[in-house]
Amino acid sequence: MDSSLALYLGRHTLETALLLTAPILLTCVVVGVIVTLFQAVTSIRDMTLALIPKLLAVGVVGLLFGSWMLQVSLRFTSEIFAYIQNVGR
Repeated sequence: MDSSLALYLGRHTLETALLLTAPILLTCVVVGVIVTLFQAVTSIRDMTLALIPKLLAVGVVGLLFGSWMLQVSLRFTSEIFAYIQNVGR
C-alpha cells in the first residue's frame, strides 16, 4: 500500500464521516439557536427547554435520513473491504 492510497482512504473516511454527521449536527445547531433566541426573548432559563427540542429534532432527522445514512455507510464499508481484498493479492 503506497502513500497515495493511504491518503485517499483517510480523506474518503473523513469525508464520509462528515457527510453522515452533517444532517444531525446542522439540526442541533439550528434548533439550538432557535431555542436560545426564544429563551433570550422570554427570559426563561430552563435546561430542559434546551434539551428536549434538540432530542426531538435529532429523532426526526434520524427517521428522515436514516436510510440514506445507512446506504452511505454500507457503500463506504464495501469500498473499504474491496481495498482490503485487493491489498491481500
